[in-house]
Amino acid sequence: MMASIRQTMAMSRATLLSVPRRMAISLSMVGSIMLVVCVLSGFLSMARGFEITLQSAGSPDVAVILGGGTREEVNSEIPSDIARSIMAKGNDIGVLRDASGTPLLSRELVVPVEYRTQLDTSGTTLALRGMEASGLTIRSGVTLSSGRLVSPGAREILVGEQLATKYPGLDIGNDIRLGPVVWTVVGHFSAGGSAFESEIWGDFDAVASAFNRVGEVQSLRLKLTEPTAIVRLTLSMSEFADAQLMAFTEADLYAGQSEATAQLIRMFGWPISLLMAIGATAGALNTMMSSLSDRTVEIATVRALGFNRFSAFFSTWLEAFLLSAVGASLGLTLSWLALNGWQTSAMGANGTQMAFRFVVNADVMTITALVGVAIGAVGGALPAFAAARLPVATALRARG
Repeated sequence: MMASIRQTMAMSRATLLSVPRRMAISLSMVGSIMLVVCVLSGFLSMARGFEITLQSAGSPDVAVILGGGTREEVNSEIPSDIARSIMAKGNDIGVLRDASGTPLLSRELVVPVEYRTQLDTSGTTLALRGMEASGLTIRSGVTLSSGRLVSPGAREILVGEQLATKYPGLDIGNDIRLGPVVWTVVGHFSAGGSAFESEIWGDFDAVASAFNRVGEVQSLRLKLTEPTAIVRLTLSMSEFADAQLMAFTEADLYAGQSEATAQLIRMFGWPISLLMAIGATAGALNTMMSSLSDRTVEIATVRALGFNRFSAFFSTWLEAFLLSAVGASLGLTLSWLALNGWQTSAMGANGTQMAFRFVVNADVMTITALVGVAIGAVGGALPAFAAARLPVATALRARG
């Protein structure tokens, strides 16, 4: 056993020391694997960043009521009389109440609006959310980072930090046109980098009036007494069967929305990456066959001296594995430096742009590293078997 281990170690050391003779083709294998890892990391980090941005906006102790049997606010409609009935409920429906005993509730509506800048004349669709004053306090983790709150009924808006960073025109004090009227930016708010920061918030009545939606309510947000209280709230909605009311926790609502989009991103990313991986595997096979051809006499010589087949197999396979590990490491390093934290935007919930950051975290790095290393492991297997079965006498005669 010890003799076999020593043979394998000696053969592996000789193989790795001979790599500089094949530097060009070895670098091509490293580069192809690095490219596969970079592309796959890009798609996975995009999907992960999108998920984190949406899911971090959801709180398990905040309920969202939607009407019409939908999970999208823009498609929801709640009759105003139902909203008043819920506010008037005196029984325990699982929500917190204010000092007067009224459920802590915010009527809300979301309007997709086009925002144009001097550099982007085509415009970008953003979400303008009208909410009541209680909407800010109901949400978890939202703070006013600068400026002041909007005045009731005034055409004033708060802008999320993500939007304020991306669009300089949304600075405090600026007047901007959204829809048919001009609004004044009076403050910026922070929500821990969540999807809320990709929205613009205004007073509920002011937004409804500006877009001729007086009397419309798309969603109701309520503060739950505890996360499990969503069950009691859902049961209390059963009396409004005609409106098809559905109650979700924010966490469940945003998790469902994020999963659908993230899966779509992965559906594009994986096939492209796997096709590239197949090409890289073919390249790895070609590289290792060239390596075998370069080392034919060496392998035959040590086999003639009594080295076993396993030492020839393992040394050849180890070269492929280490080259793929180098390529995967370089790809992960490049991906992390170039992508991690990079901000972009995509079409999010309610048909509006949502800003988010790419996230190259441990999960993304583990998956892409395994794919990169697998390319070398698979591509080097066949040449390794060929090295182990190399006819000694034939190889020696071939080189004279």
